[in-house]
This record gives sequence, structure tokens and C-alpha cells, in this order.
Amino acid sequence: MSRDIFGPQDQQEPRPAQGPSAPGGQTGGALPPKAPPAQPWPMKDKDPAAPPAPVFGGGGGGRPPSFEPEPVRRRRLLPGVLVLVIVLATLAYVVPAVMMSGAVLRGTRVAGVEIGGLTVTQAADKLRTELGAKLSKPVTVNIGSKRDTIQPDEAGLELDVVGTIGQAPSGFPGPVEVWRGLTGKTDVQPKVTIDSSQLTRTVEGLAEGVDKQAREGRVAFSGLVPKARMPEDGTLLDRDDAVRRIGEAFLRGGGSVALTMSPAKPATATEAVESALADARKAVSAPVTLTLAGKQAQLTPAMIAAHLTYVPDGDGALAPQFDAQAALEPVEGGLVDATQQPRDATYQIVGGKPVLVAARKGRGVNAKLLARDVEKLLASGGARTVEVKLGVVTPEVTTNQIRGLGIKENVGTFSTSFDCCPARVTNIRRMAQDLDGRLVKPGETLSLNEATGERTVEGGYVEAGQIVGGRMVNIIGGGVSQFATTMYNAAFLGGFDLVEHEPMDYYASSYPAGRDVALLYPDRDLKWRNDSEYGVLVKTATTATSVTVTLWSTKRYDKIEADESERRDPKPFGRATSTEPGCVATIGQPGFTIDVTRLFYKDGEVVKKDKKLTTKYRPQTALTCGAAG
Repeated sequence: MSRDIFGPQDQQEPRPAQGPSAPGGQTGGALPPKAPPAQPWPMKDKDPAAPPAPVFGGGGGGRPPSFEPEPVRRRRLLPGVLVLVIVLATLAYVVPAVMMSGAVLRGTRVAGVEIGGLTVTQAADKLRTELGAKLSKPVTVNIGSKRDTIQPDEAGLELDVVGTIGQAPSGFPGPVEVWRGLTGKTDVQPKVTIDSSQLTRTVEGLAEGVDKQAREGRVAFSGLVPKARMPEDGTLLDRDDAVRRIGEAFLRGGGSVALTMSPAKPATATEAVESALADARKAVSAPVTLTLAGKQAQLTPAMIAAHLTYVPDGDGALAPQFDAQAALEPVEGGLVDATQQPRDATYQIVGGKPVLVAARKGRGVNAKLLARDVEKLLASGGARTVEVKLGVVTPEVTTNQIRGLGIKENVGTFSTSFDCCPARVTNIRRMAQDLDGRLVKPGETLSLNEATGERTVEGGYVEAGQIVGGRMVNIIGGGVSQFATTMYNAAFLGGFDLVEHEPMDYYASSYPAGRDVALLYPDRDLKWRNDSEYGVLVKTATTATSVTVTLWSTKRYDKIEADESERRDPKPFGRATSTEPGCVATIGQPGFTIDVTRLFYKDGEVVKKDKKLTTKYRPQTALTCGAAG
């Protein structure tokens, strides 16, 4: 057997010399031919060009040796290395992840305030303390030459702590978050909210102080002298743009912002006013005689002047407007006996009880026709005599309408107090007079704004201070919110359906918490509905320091009470100083939230209760007015 079958050898053993002189050699001295190389056994499916695999024989059994080739050992070592790498990588993630879990991701900051590594509660407390003050910067508004300052609470600005922290990674972090927490920073933008409705009210308050309405032309009389008021352009605060700009300024962290005014044009022309002024002089040049069946009464020039104005007609001109009903009062008795005149049914309170005063039909001058005829005469000239016409006049309120309505007892009364005699008292008493004797039939809703209309100087109202959108401003009719609050509480205690009202922005200790009303024409109203089967008679009374509203009807409940919650979510008030002209100093009031539930009692038990009403009072900044230094 050839040794070549065991593979190539590293060294060849020296062959013994073959030759004639060698022992046992062949004669002739020639070497035998070289044996051909051994051929490996053919292997199926193997590359014939590949070198044969070495085969090593054993001591006698022909078994391979007890070690493996290098590639096999490498293949077995590689998985072990990979497992070790995976274990180390897992530990490198899991260990810091466990340490970071349950807290805000390390390296997290909100507007420069570090909250990484803190629990959510700790982070919230830190943001309220450090970031809340940073964001609570006022905004200065420039409106032409006027400057004003709006505090954050006036815009309803509030740091949404929960929403802000909700943006920050927390809980059990992922690998990327762990890496970021170990090597970098995570910046989170603070989430700030603005109460758009509150900011709109604040802007409305600003507008009340800067708006200049376009003034229509008008002619009225001072005594017998006609006075012309020429039309003038006006400017109005662009409210929507102001809300947007101020809101953006607060979200930027305060600063200054310029607000824009929009032009407002009158409908009347100067030429129309001059023409009406000439007509007005002619209107009071002589009396107007009223005639009826041989009877006469005169409207003197002074009476004409007292009830005549020239107002816009909607087409750019001015037209005469004559209040015939008021002008007739002193002269109608000369044309129609008082016993013939109509009378509305009503009630008078006598001895603490309502007493029915029956209605009565009558005859009277048709005021509507008289107004038409006088206006036509004054516009065209001609004879200054008007033949009036009588007719049967039906009272507006009949006896039958109120006789069976069960108006027999006091079902709800409330009073509020005020300091004597400022301008606002005039307005409170004027509104009380407008509502005194009002009858609210079953199913009807009483609206204060509809009942009194727009508060005007001609209607007997004066300019006084009132809080509008959180700001004290002077408006015609200022202070009537106190009357609205008084009526609201009378209706509350009377058990009637409270349809619509809006609480005041700030708490005033002179009113029950959660039971006050802001009144502003035409946007904020008080409405309550007579949801009973009985009529309701409204009676009002005023003194120099108080106003009272009493509702007369038939009681449906033994007692009505207000169940008040504890005051919660206290908000401290800030302090500010203003040097602006017209500054009105205010005493600071803290803000809070309160719930009020109305309870209805019968036979000693609660038989009904209203849905809980939640009122949130804002803190009112203590404003000090000082001279510019």
C-alpha cells in the first residue's frame, strides 16, 4: 500500500541509493522507473480541482485524530460573542432605563426650567412656581396716543401645567429616550391657554374707552332755539384684530402691541342738517291749533320744541319726529273729558296686599294720526291747524287679563345696598322705575334689555362707571348691573325659571357669591321665565341707598334656599399702578370658584333642585392711580 494515500508529507524520507553497488540492487546500475503519484479516490459532486482532504491514520484502526479544524471552532465561538454583546447592550439600556422610569426624562426643560428626573407632581409644582411667574407678564397696548396695560388675568391667560408636562417623555423610557437622557437635552414648549371669551370681553372694555362712534346729523331744541349737530366721522377699535394681536403677545411672553382703529362713516350729509335746521326754525314760529267738535287746544311753540326733533330718515336726510303721545298729555283734557279716557288694569299695593284696579275703555285722541299730521304740516308748511280724530281706545292691559292670575302674595323679594348719590344710583333708580308695575303672564319671559331698551341720555340715564370685560369704564347707564342682580335674586327666591344671565367677572361682597348678574346692552341680558300657572306682578322700590324688587303671585313652594359649596381654587390678586388719564382705582379681590344649587322645599322636604351652577371669579388686580413721574 502506498503511503501517498495518507496525503502529502511535509518531508520525504531519503530513499536508499539504488545502483549496481547497492546491496540487493539490480544489475546494470540502472534505477527502476519512478512510481506514478497516488490518485485519491473519486468523490461524487466534489470539485475535481480541489485538493484532496488529508486523511490521517491511527495506530491501527484508521480513525481521524481527536481535534477539529480551525473554521469549525470559529463558527462555534461567534454565537457566543454575539450573545455576550447582546447581553451587554441590554444591560446598558435596562439599567439606566430602570433608574429613569417613573420620572420625567432626564435633561427635559420647559422654557429654561429643568424638570428632568422629577416626578410629575414635583415637575408640576416647579413649573407653577418658576414658569408661572415668568409667563405672567402684562401686555401694553397702544391705541393711537392712548396706552393701556392688560394683565394676564384680564386675558384669561393660564399655564396649562398638565398639558405642558404631558408633552415631556416620562414613564419607562425607550432606548432612544435613554440615549437622549444620558447625552442630550429635551426642550418642551410651555402650553399656555387663553380664554378667548374673557379676552373678547376685555377688548370690549378697551373699546368702550377708545371708540368714537360716527355721529349722525341731528337737530334738537334748546328752549325755542334749534341746535344742529353736524355729522362726524368716527373710529372704532378693530375688535377681532385686537383679540388676535393681544393673544399672540401674551403667548410670546408679554411686551407691547399696537392696535388698529377702523373708520366709521355717518349716513347723513352736512347739507341735510342745514336744510333741517331751517325747517326747525319755521316749526316753532307759531303755535299749532288742535280742533275737535268745536273744542280747541293749542300746542305752543315751546310744547312743539319740547317734543320735536329732526332725525336721520335712513336715506341721508333728516325728517321731523314728533312725540304726539307726550305732547297730548297736558292738552288732551281740553278736548276729551278725563272720565272718557281709557285706563289699563293694574294692581296697587295697599296695606301689604295687592289690590286690583280695573281697566276701562275710553275715548281719546289718536296719537299716531296726530303725529303723522303734525309732521306733515311741519315739513310742507301751510295752515297750522290740525283736526284731531277720536276713537274708542282699548286699554293695553284688561281686567280679565290679570283678574284670575293669582296675584295675591309676595313670592320673592330681594334688596341690595349702595352708597348714596353717585351717578350710578340715578341709573339704578331709573331702571327700577321702568320695571315697576310690569306684569309677566304665565309662560312669558321677561328680558331686562327688551323691557328697558338701550340706556340713553334721552331715556333718563347718565354716564357712570361700570366694569366691562374686567375694566372699569364710564358708560351711559353704568351701574344697572346692581338692579339686574337684585331682580335675579328675587326671581331665584320666587322659584322661577332662570333662562339667561352672565355672572360678574369679579366677586363683590355686597352680593351673594354665585348669584350676581352683569348687564350690558345689547350683549349681556337677564332673562327669567314665569313657568307657573299664575301671573307675576313686578314691584320696585328705591331709597337713597338701596333698591328692592318684589314679585307678587301665588306661592308654589314653602321655601327656596341656595346650597353653596365651599369656595375653592383660590387665586391671589396682583397689584399694579397706572398713570393713564381716567384711571379708576380698584381694590384687589382674590378669585375663587363656587357652586350654587337652588333647593325647593315643600312640606319640609326637598322636592326639586336645580342643576348645579358653577361660577369662577377672576382675581381683580389692585390698581393704584398715580401721576406720571
